[in-house]
Amino acid sequence: MASISAGERHREIMELVRLQGYVSNEDLAQRLNVAVQTIRRDVNTLARQGLVARHHGGAGLASSVENIAYAERQVLNRNAKEAIGQIAARAIPDNSSLFISIGTTTEAFAQALRQHKALRVITNNLHVASTLSSRTDFQVIVTGGQVRFSDGGITGSTASTSIDQYRTDFAVIGISGIEEDGTLLDFDADEINIAQAMMRNARKVFLLADQDKFGRRPMGRLGHLSNIHGFFTDRPPPARIRQILKENGVQLHIAQDAGAKTAQRS
Repeated sequence: MASISAGERHREIMELVRLQGYVSNEDLAQRLNVAVQTIRRDVNTLARQGLVARHHGGAGLASSVENIAYAERQVLNRNAKEAIGQIAARAIPDNSSLFISIGTTTEAFAQALRQHKALRVITNNLHVASTLSSRTDFQVIVTGGQVRFSDGGITGSTASTSIDQYRTDFAVIGISGIEEDGTLLDFDADEINIAQAMMRNARKVFLLADQDKFGRRPMGRLGHLSNIHGFFTDRPPPARIRQILKENGVQLHIAQDAGAKTAQRS
């Protein structure tokens, strides 16, 4: 096998782990034609990102019950998240109303919204509210509920009830994982309930997710790609995902990092 890039190795490692559940470092090194030390570094990198679980001598499936710490998610794939946020913001007209959910990608989206005019935003994310509150022509509404110390997210039944009091033009949500059959997955039951409330109370639903979400399998089921209207990501999704989007008339928007090129399919 010819030498491949670190990014290609990482994708191959994740695919092998997905198929087998566990792969030894020696087996990975042989398959990818690199030194075992290189594989160890690759596995350590993927483990820090929450994409695989590092075991003695190999790599296994990442946890399905625990998300990566917020501080790590803030810096993980930051450029991709900023690019996704920028192209998603372009799809929001001035004078619109929207829900914005918990998530570091939705926080990047909120940053990109600051050039808009006269938006009405309902959110359960204190970081989003703080980002947008300086705009005097914006109306920012924060849901009720319990504030999580870890990431400034507001959760609980009160937050879901607050969402149900509104009807908006858009719901902009993040996600922790996307299954090959299009199932949308997340870790926290409270977050899932609130995101579902946003989806059912919005006229259009936009999903924001970077490429790494295709390699993760949280336990909680949030919905399906057929439930959304626009999908914003940083690289072309797997062929099966593209087919699901096409079959359900979901527009696909691809940000090529700072270049922010957009591809659309319906």
